[in-house]
Amino acid sequence: MRTLAFLEPGHFHAALTLRERHPHLRDEIHVYAPPGRELDDFLALIDAFNRRRERPTAWRPIVRAGPGSLARLEAERPGDAVVLAGRNDGKMALIRRLHDENFHVLADKPWLAGPDGLEDLRHALAGGPLAVEMMTGRHEITSRLTSTLLQEGEVFGELEVTDGVTAIEMTSVHHLEKTVNGAPLRRPPWFFDVRVQGDGIADIPTHMVDHAQRLVAAARPGGPRAGLELIAARRWATAVPRAVFARVTGEPDFPRELSDAVAGAELSYPGNAALSFRVGDVSVALETRWELSEPPGGGDTHHAVIRGARAEIRVEQSAATGYRRRVSIVPRREADRLGPALARAVGAWQGAHPGVAAVAVGSGWELRVPRALDTGHESHFPLVLADFLAMAEQGGAAPALAAHTLAKYTLLARASLAARR
Repeated sequence: MRTLAFLEPGHFHAALTLRERHPHLRDEIHVYAPPGRELDDFLALIDAFNRRRERPTAWRPIVRAGPGSLARLEAERPGDAVVLAGRNDGKMALIRRLHDENFHVLADKPWLAGPDGLEDLRHALAGGPLAVEMMTGRHEITSRLTSTLLQEGEVFGELEVTDGVTAIEMTSVHHLEKTVNGAPLRRPPWFFDVRVQGDGIADIPTHMVDHAQRLVAAARPGGPRAGLELIAARRWATAVPRAVFARVTGEPDFPRELSDAVAGAELSYPGNAALSFRVGDVSVALETRWELSEPPGGGDTHHAVIRGARAEIRVEQSAATGYRRRVSIVPRREADRLGPALARAVGAWQGAHPGVAAVAVGSGWELRVPRALDTGHESHFPLVLADFLAMAEQGGAAPALAAHTLAKYTLLARASLAARR
């Protein structure tokens, strides 16, 4: 049985790792943080998990509230596994220090708030205790099915690498004002300070680049490890009215630290980004932006296109899909052969993905995913924690994971510099 510690949990992702119980974790969790609203919000979300009617948890937080959180964690050492999810400035240096103190670390993205910190990253990934990202997208069912489709040569073919053609395109829209675990999400004021949180290049693209890397690896299993080459990057701002800032943070006005980004009654938040790059010879284009508030009954949106020689795979999450991700397969040639090949492939998946079906729609097909497999974003955090604990039990992560992480952040550091220029 392992004991889990949380160091200054300032982001709701920290608490979401505890959304479900884990058979190899003690119910006592140790929390080291200064007193204040961020600690209160973390404990309130854990209490909500304990009190829910279905599958209640039984976490018993042992709170060490006060200054010097890191020093007290190092001195008391309740266990050897630490979860980090909070301020991003200095996060990489903190990961390195915990690594050198022989703690396994599970840390929320992004690890870098800007172009600095790559040397600390290389050090933490070089060996010894684990340093692992919270990458929930690796557990999302449509992401897993898309990767599986790319391995079906008779359905997808090879990734498109023709000059001038973008093989992988992804766009996403997130909302500053949203609901988590059935309640309005409250963000700390520093979320809007790009010196602390990171800008649009640092934040959501960590997931999107990670996904593109996994798609290329799935399409070319056993192939050479592909490097990442930046083509272009840019960022731009969302105007955040004072009223929205107040609802999201609980603060009546913009803090003094953000005065340079305030004009009148609006804050300029440069959280939007676009970048293009190559994974080996595969061209990728990403775009992500922040809008103010979730639409009624809505949520974040996502759109992706992956182009292969035989078919194009499209992933859509929008009002048109009821804000659930939908995977479509559109033939590019030999449509008469693609249908039977897809049916054989989906039939072979039933052991791993029971109930998934391919349904003819228009000139192509859609994958229908049972709700039992489409469990939602919040449910993925306990799975990430379970993966982390399994790696710790096995004595480490696969070397490819460290190489994958280093390549991603090297690209993003270069993109951050390019976007600022």
